Amino acid sequence: MFNKNPLRKRQYIGSLIGIGIGLLIFIILPQKATEDFLSLGPMNTGHEGLSCDACHTDAKGNLMQQIQANVAFTFGTRKKPVDFGTENVDTKKCLECHDRPNDRHPTHRFFEPKFKDAIAKIDATQCETCHREHNDTRVVLADATFCVNCHYDLKVKNDPIDVPHSQLIANEQWSTCLQCHDFHGNHIYKTAEKIKDTIALTKIQDYLAGGDDPFTKNKKHLPLSEEEWKKIKSKYKK
Repeated sequence: MFNKNPLRKRQYIGSLIGIGIGLLIFIILPQKATEDFLSLGPMNTGHEGLSCDACHTDAKGNLMQQIQANVAFTFGTRKKPVDFGTENVDTKKCLECHDRPNDRHPTHRFFEPKFKDAIAKIDATQCETCHREHNDTRVVLADATFCVNCHYDLKVKNDPIDVPHSQLIANEQWSTCLQCHDFHGNHIYKTAEKIKDTIALTKIQDYLAGGDDPFTKNKKHLPLSEEEWKKIKSKYKK
């Protein structure tokens, strides 16, 4: 009687196990109940109510097409790889909800040649440089002194503040910038004219870490809700 090769038998069993695990993954991962388990950490401030697929949308093509495309890239027959499983969550994805015309520091602005040296120190062309998801915070930078990278030679005509900007810069008090100015310029509020009336640095630091907004509750622009975003996306698909 013919006996199967033990090695062949192990390969057969291994294949069955692999197929079984693969099927379980495809069945379990899409379930709503697995979102908290799979999350890398708490959602950032303002994103608490979002579901995973608000950001992690399905990549283009089916699974086999994605595998074929990436294999082709690996062997040099394709110029670029493709997203596998879900689309990469990048700046383009963030701007689908957060893009607005009155942003004082839009990411695209920093592609200008004059910011070459600044972005070598802090890459402001990417949202995730400051805002990294699943960290339960607003801004991941260690301190609030990043304004120095662009404004180290700032000169203000008719300076309205009682302690001039020139003195603050000379003293390298870069942590004071956010006590008057919010980076994206989205808050509707009156800027203080005296240092004693500015927002306390401790409140700014708490805000960056995900705490209460010390500027104002009034905003010029609100990001799209998940429902609004999905309606827009569904129109594009039709």
